[in-house]
Amino acid sequence: MNFDDRFARELPELAVPWQAEKFPSPALLVLDDKLAAELGFDPSELRQSGDTEQPRQSGGTEQPRQSGGVEQLLASPHSVAQAYAGHQFGGYSPRLGDGRALLLGEIDGRDVHLKGSGRTPFARGGDGLAAVGPMLREYVISHAMHALGIPTTRSLAVLATGGTVHRETPLPGAVLVRVAASHLRVGTFQYARATGDLGLLRRLADHAMARHYPEAAGPLAFFDSVVTAQASLIAKWMLAGFIHGVMNTDNMTISGETIDYGPCAFLDAFDPATVFSSIDHSGRYAYRNQPVVATWNLARLGEALLPLFSDDEDKAVALATEVLERFKPRYQQAWTTGMLNKIGLDKDGEQEGELLDDLVAFMQEERVDHTSFFRTLASSARGNAASPAPAAWMSRWLAHSPDPDAMDRVNPVYIPRNHLVEEALAAATSGDLDPVHRLLGAVTDPFTERAGLERYAEPAPKEFRDGFQTFCGT
Repeated sequence: MNFDDRFARELPELAVPWQAEKFPSPALLVLDDKLAAELGFDPSELRQSGDTEQPRQSGGTEQPRQSGGVEQLLASPHSVAQAYAGHQFGGYSPRLGDGRALLLGEIDGRDVHLKGSGRTPFARGGDGLAAVGPMLREYVISHAMHALGIPTTRSLAVLATGGTVHRETPLPGAVLVRVAASHLRVGTFQYARATGDLGLLRRLADHAMARHYPEAAGPLAFFDSVVTAQASLIAKWMLAGFIHGVMNTDNMTISGETIDYGPCAFLDAFDPATVFSSIDHSGRYAYRNQPVVATWNLARLGEALLPLFSDDEDKAVALATEVLERFKPRYQQAWTTGMLNKIGLDKDGEQEGELLDDLVAFMQEERVDHTSFFRTLASSARGNAASPAPAAWMSRWLAHSPDPDAMDRVNPVYIPRNHLVEEALAAATSGDLDPVHRLLGAVTDPFTERAGLERYAEPAPKEFRDGFQTFCGT
């Protein structure tokens, strides 16, 4: 496979040439055949066991030997570790970068990227490795997000490395092969700005505009485009009950795709204060805070871009602020439209707004199951299920003639419910991939109810509704 090295050519200051570790016996665990074919790979060839010999043991710049089979996904003569900075839980880190990841290059304008491929110069104290469970988590949830129509990086494959990763206990190692519109982040711009090289910052902005927003007429319009993309994305997260868990500025893409599925999870009981991540002690990235955090992150992007808006700093700040203030109404409109769609209405008026306000208050008070509630609501509109909401609200809602078929097109039956994800990952870590495949079968066709998949639609057991935690896997 011939990878384009456009990023490294155009922005060499942000790219460190590096190669993946040699792994004892890389083997395919899961593969998205359709995505592989889109990228020009032969899925049947990728499923073959190939020559695992590589010319180096643990990172470096030597050229890899080309070989067949799954090794096509681990080697590129152009692979680089990308540099970026970032605010992590509000604290600024000037040098983060791909500590355990590599950009292999581009195919038809899309990045192909490895995660868990070994230490790089950005690894700091980390071992550069990843375990089977966290990599399969990203594979499953990114597939679900794509099926739900939520912009996301894609997971092409997960490979077992044949090695052991040491966390709290020894775990089998794995590498994720990720595909993305790009891996440009808010943190990429923060890093470029911090160098003081305005030429680099301008080239980075031009590179991002050419890849993602070619219609943008300059840096300010580019910033506006990113604000719009993120307002739409975060609204879709909220409508689906998705909690990212680690919304650092290095985990916010310029393209508007969801990236980094470390401690993420989906709501079970509807509670806006829900936090799943074990490291989010203050609740900074709670479900209800995600639009606010997105605005904060975008402010950091605006700060990084200020010299490109105007030579006059006060004018640049005023221009950036004007654009940033568009996030809230754009997000609110996207969320309101989405919520009206979820309850089968297409008119946005005062009465409909009151219906939404009262519904959200009821859902929070009763801690309803966020996913199944809306499907039951559609069934009740057909007269096929008992009312899941108060009679007075139901009467007002039904007076608007909701469309239950339209509701079923936007409200999923199946999501990656936390207890099912944990069950599947535990089995996979022990060598049994069947639960992962069954879960994928459900969540990649989320809107079609099917016989035999009832347990994938059922609410979580109580222990997963109260006190469930997720972990980053690093």
